[in-house]
Amino acid sequence: MQTDEAQLRQLVSTWMNATKSGDIDTVVGLMTEDVVFLRPGKSPMNKKEFAEIAKAQSSESSPEIKGTSDIKEIQILGEWAFMWSKLSVIVTPADENTSMKREGHTLTIFRKENGTWLLARDANMLAPVQLAN
Repeated sequence: MQTDEAQLRQLVSTWMNATKSGDIDTVVGLMTEDVVFLRPGKSPMNKKEFAEIAKAQSSESSPEIKGTSDIKEIQILGEWAFMWSKLSVIVTPADENTSMKREGHTLTIFRKENGTWLLARDANMLAPVQLAN
């Protein structure tokens, strides 16, 4: 049996891989029903809004998404856990040669439900980064 920390690291890995492959159902399945995403300059987003936006962006003309998550700390407190990480995401539209990179830190709170860790709250401070030519 994996430790709680190993399960949380696996959740992050699964999230990143599913995002890259466009597997929206897997990503949405890693969230609690009452998940809240805090975004800079925008109103908080819930699970339904996340799924709608993600599905609208997934098609044959979907952008290519590459990302890395460098986990800096995980703390587990019973049925709750938090993690902060440095996240880097590069999005390349299918019909363009230009890419957009955003990176920054995230603070994520997880909740264990029926023995499974799920993402419950997420605050990210990703900002645009100039790509080298």
